[in-house]
Amino acid sequence: MRPPCNPSKFVAEAVKNIPPSGIRRFFDLVSGLEDIISLGVGEPDFITPWHIREMCIHSLEKGQTSYTSNYGLPELRDELSRTYYRRYGLDYDPASEILITTGVSEALDIAVRAVVNPGDEVIVVQPSYVAYVPSVILAGGKPVIVSTHRKDDFSLTAEALKPAITEKTKAIILNFPNNPTGAIMTKEGMEDIADLVVEHDLFVISDEVYECLTYEGTHVPFSSLDGMKERTVMLNGFSKAYAMTGLRLGFAMGSPEIINSMMMIHQYSMLCAPTTAQIGALEALRNGKAEMERMVREYDRRRRFIVKGFNSIGLECCSPKGAFYAFPYVGNTGLSSSEFAEHLLDEKRVVTIPGDVFGESGEGFLRCAYAASMDDLRKAIERMGDFVDGLKK
Repeated sequence: MRPPCNPSKFVAEAVKNIPPSGIRRFFDLVSGLEDIISLGVGEPDFITPWHIREMCIHSLEKGQTSYTSNYGLPELRDELSRTYYRRYGLDYDPASEILITTGVSEALDIAVRAVVNPGDEVIVVQPSYVAYVPSVILAGGKPVIVSTHRKDDFSLTAEALKPAITEKTKAIILNFPNNPTGAIMTKEGMEDIADLVVEHDLFVISDEVYECLTYEGTHVPFSSLDGMKERTVMLNGFSKAYAMTGLRLGFAMGSPEIINSMMMIHQYSMLCAPTTAQIGALEALRNGKAEMERMVREYDRRRRFIVKGFNSIGLECCSPKGAFYAFPYVGNTGLSSSEFAEHLLDEKRVVTIPGDVFGESGEGFLRCAYAASMDDLRKAIERMGDFVDGLKK
């Protein structure tokens, strides 16, 4: 009889170093519970607009189920090129500077792998989406954390960034509008960051998936700044703006050298993004503006309601200027972020995500997605108000 085997010894060290998702842990806690109000899911509560779904259905009926180019449908890349030129004056060649990916998650993964060598340092600005640090680790890089703070409305300042830059720094990962804080960057603030990027010869991976969900001011792509197009790969997708999360479609825009390097990884790991989703995305770009703007107006209405609600129950909350998350402060309740979120779920059946999941600078806060119905938001504020009152007593 052959001896038994311990499969865990075959697991790569890089994978062993990745922490489990704190967001997923709270979803697991909810499993089986009733009367739940969830402010935890970073997903629109809207259904993908009908004209987009209809185009997907029509494409299936016509049998459009073959592979596309590794780069994606030429028509979709053409439309993206026209869209970004029209919006921002950015000129991306659809043949060599745009890559269609399976969600922004894949775009992030292959962008990091295309740029980072083992031992390279990559600056991750926190609080941040939970995938950034693991992506760097899996590529063999070293994540270096730069924290943003409430006093700066969670925007990144050059003063905070500069001390983290060393001779080993290769890249910076930016995410504005930000998940989880809803923070945005002013053009002036980004210009200061761009000066440091040039001074230290760095590369920028800019995740702008919440671009269209900007409520105050105007979104400015980092690559639109003088000299930044060649130093930036911009990541974006269709999940948030067009409520197409399950269709898993993203894209990357950058120099031919970077996009081709990303495509080399993409062609072996994914080959191409789903054809049906690409056809739906083309319809979204061509005819989806009105529906997208309607959803954004509704998010804005919910944003103003939930911020007012949190402040009224004693949870100080700055007004998020983008994305669909509020980030109320719970540090004055005597509970940590995790304790607050766990007790709130246990006692009041409201799901939130503790801020420390998104980095140490998120401790003392909760991420609350207002991509939920107004009725659910009202109930959530009422329940959370009762919970806070109970803590005072």
